[in-house]
Amino acid sequence: MQIKIQNLTKVYSENRGLHPVTLEVKKGELIAVIGHNGAGKSTLLKMLASWLLPDSGRVLVDGINLKNRLDVVRKIGFVPETPNLFDFFSVEYNLKLFARLFHAPSGRIEEILQEFDLLPFRNSKVQELSKGLRQRVSIGRSLLADPPLLLFDEPTSGLDFEMTKEIYRLLRDFHASGKTIVFTSHRPEEIKTLATRVIMLHQGHVLFDGSPQEYFQSDVYTSTSLPC
Repeated sequence: MQIKIQNLTKVYSENRGLHPVTLEVKKGELIAVIGHNGAGKSTLLKMLASWLLPDSGRVLVDGINLKNRLDVVRKIGFVPETPNLFDFFSVEYNLKLFARLFHAPSGRIEEILQEFDLLPFRNSKVQELSKGLRQRVSIGRSLLADPPLLLFDEPTSGLDFEMTKEIYRLLRDFHASGKTIVFTSHRPEEIKTLATRVIMLHQGHVLFDGSPQEYFQSDVYTSTSLPC
């Protein structure tokens, strides 16, 4: 197993946060984590990305405890719903800063600029970019160290139709290259089109874990008011 989540817990209140959750993720899976607002989706991803510390439990990535942040920083790429970029710095300088953090080679910056069609914007400040371009920079930032595991929190939130299609294409390409992907979503088309597995959280607990086909045919789907 590439990821082992054992009794992971982060509690904000009785019905918010993540209650003891135990999951395993195989290499190459493309998992959609779904649920109502406050169900624990973003909390789960932020703990996997080491943005939040759990109250209890542990996570192993390729056998390395997530607490050993220096050892796992190159294994996980996280794209938050709101890009964590330095708005007053240029696209290129943002990538340089994060390349140093991830100990990525300097040549990787040029590769990312080319791969994500960011060369015309290399000297543009992040605050001057459209939301779609900021998302592209954020995804490029997460790939600087070429991590085997990618986490996306609502990757198409607020994007127009064309940019949404582009994100879908990128996720498919990443998955085809062998990367393991976990993303949160509330859009049925994303789940049906992209996911190989669906995990539904409800009040911090796992309510469903199975294939997209099983989910959409399940009592869990028909009995919840989720848009998907």
